[in-house]
Amino acid sequence: MIEKQTPSAAFADTKPHYNILDGLRGIAAITVVCFHLFEAFATSHLDQTINHGYLAVDFFFMLSGFVVGYAYDDRWKTMKTMDFLKRRIIRLQPMVVIGAIIGGVMFYFQGCEVWDVSKVTIGALLLGTLLNALLIPSTPGMEVRGLGEMYPLNGPTWSLFFEYIGNVLYALFIRRLSTKALAVLVAIAGCGLATFAIFGPLGDICAGFQLTGIEFTGGSLRLLFSFSAGLLLSRIFKPVHIKGAFWLCSLLVVALLAVPRIGGAEHLWMNGLYETICFAVFFPLIVFLGASGKTTDKYTVRICKFLGDISYPLYMVHYPFIYLYYAWVKNENLTFGESLPGAIALVIGCILLAYISLKLYDEPVRAFLSKRFLKKKGE
Repeated sequence: MIEKQTPSAAFADTKPHYNILDGLRGIAAITVVCFHLFEAFATSHLDQTINHGYLAVDFFFMLSGFVVGYAYDDRWKTMKTMDFLKRRIIRLQPMVVIGAIIGGVMFYFQGCEVWDVSKVTIGALLLGTLLNALLIPSTPGMEVRGLGEMYPLNGPTWSLFFEYIGNVLYALFIRRLSTKALAVLVAIAGCGLATFAIFGPLGDICAGFQLTGIEFTGGSLRLLFSFSAGLLLSRIFKPVHIKGAFWLCSLLVVALLAVPRIGGAEHLWMNGLYETICFAVFFPLIVFLGASGKTTDKYTVRICKFLGDISYPLYMVHYPFIYLYYAWVKNENLTFGESLPGAIALVIGCILLAYISLKLYDEPVRAFLSKRFLKKKGE
């Protein structure tokens, strides 16, 4: 019976990952790509197809908290804070860099009525690429695309900005909390995020990708609740027996993220309530069931491993191609049906690029950095 397997992307001295959770991360990443594709045909979140795809970020944060707690909570007697942070930087930063480079290389091919790339100088583009690669956010009105994004060359990088904040908070503060104190933090953060979702001006938690007050507040609450909730789950987790956990949980993830907008513009609170139920009830349940489940056949093992391996690279390389697809649709005034072959090619191409990036860039770079900057056992 196969329960856990170390993915090819893992360090040699880390614990094995939960196989099913790795696979679910990949399912969520592919759903995010599809969600972003439909942005080209939406006027707002009210009419977006695969409407709640942005909730995948909250699911990622929760998975991250769970995995970080599982991997590191019992290692602090021998591990220093800087050692932990170096491991996280080595794990995350290489794909941040390559995503920024891809975004910079493709920028001048993405011109459309929504953003005029021809007005951006090469110097400004190079500076924007450097800032993105170093995870330094752009301020509103000072970024190259003109949409106010923290990372205009590769939009999803904003969640990595908050991921780093979560890791720093964990290393300096959250890991020191008792389980009861951590539960209190989760409850307070959850109430804050629920208030933002239900009573806030957006009627959702699709926030965090800009440096404005409401965006930064929303992103901070999303990170603080989901990451801390994942960490709490890792501490209190006791597995139960469940069959078909990967397939059941995959269906739940896709279904939850694809639900249409609820309540419309007249009843924003209804959509906020739905999202609260997702992040406070269903996502913890999915993580619990995924961690409890076992992969018992080689095909499911291979699927989970592949999905887990490509999940982070896919998340970090796909969006420059979304900008390109968006510009193509707008410039040619295409319907979704007319652009469908391009959409399918984009999804398949991004998955292939993610795998190539993993094998030819991410894994070799992280192996080199690990050898160079991480202490070996016994030193």
